[in-house]
Amino acid sequence: MATIKDVAKRANVSTTTVSHVINKTRFVAEETKIAVLDAIKHLHYSPSAVARSLKVNRTKSIGLLASTSEAPYFAEIIEAIEHQCFARGYTLILCNSHNDLEKQRAYLAMLAQKRIDGLLVMCAEYPEALLDMLEEYRHIPMVVMDWGEARRDFTDTIIDNAFAGGYLATQYLLKRGHRAIGAIPGQLARNTGGGRHRGYLHALEQAGIAVDPRWVVQGDFEPESGYRAMKQILSQSERPTAVFCGGDIMAMGALCAINELGLNVPEDISIIGYDNVRNSCFFSPALTTVHQPKQELGEAALTMLLDRITSKREDAKSIEVHPQLIERRSVADGPYLA
Repeated sequence: MATIKDVAKRANVSTTTVSHVINKTRFVAEETKIAVLDAIKHLHYSPSAVARSLKVNRTKSIGLLASTSEAPYFAEIIEAIEHQCFARGYTLILCNSHNDLEKQRAYLAMLAQKRIDGLLVMCAEYPEALLDMLEEYRHIPMVVMDWGEARRDFTDTIIDNAFAGGYLATQYLLKRGHRAIGAIPGQLARNTGGGRHRGYLHALEQAGIAVDPRWVVQGDFEPESGYRAMKQILSQSERPTAVFCGGDIMAMGALCAINELGLNVPEDISIIGYDNVRNSCFFSPALTTVHQPKQELGEAALTMLLDRITSKREDAKSIEVHPQLIERRSVADGPYLA
């Protein structure tokens, strides 16, 4: 394997000059630069990433501490981040913690040892212990996504407006003439679950409609929970005319339960989801949902992180992404349409 000394010898320059050409740290005459680059190409020389990172104090690597890369919502954001990292010459190190505090602790220590340039955090839950742990690594440029009201001032943040999205979904059902509106929320301890559900409750309260507890059944963002919750809702003597599912994947399970009972969507009951996951337009029927701009969220998070890295900025900033309603075919007009 060729070394920097071999390159210097072939180009008839010093190793220092070769280093300046590679790292672009000083002006080098064009003729000399061409000679060095030709030597590198001929010898198939590959500079040591470790050695270069020690010199320029950059590793061109980004850590991503996530809950999981399996759930469609997380997967689409991670995909957007990975594409942007590659386009900008960065390596992404993905750490799936599954909300396990010890795994999170181990991953953070490992990422720090690898001297990552920056850290993205996208966990479903942010208990105090995790927040304290993240604050220990505040010396690493950091952007935290999707943590609702738990945010602290040592990091940049992306605000996803979960409350506004839940309110938007419920307002849409109200405008379509529905008053008997049930809900299948995700875990309320999470911003994605609790924030969206609070938006649902606020819209009903604002409309002067009392929540019927028989029509609100807890889910966990998995399809099985949507299936079980809808079965429970439909087993009541009185049924809602519409149900707000706090995630499209739970809505998929809910649609299956409705179909098994011989009912039709939206003729017998309307369904609205949340997230606009990639396949929601292929549900049967195509799912009306709240679009969470996942690609924009991922791109904005990385852009903000790279700004923090390059500018060495210490003051905390935040940016917001805004949910939008996507109308498809799973909601019909309700009995109170004006």
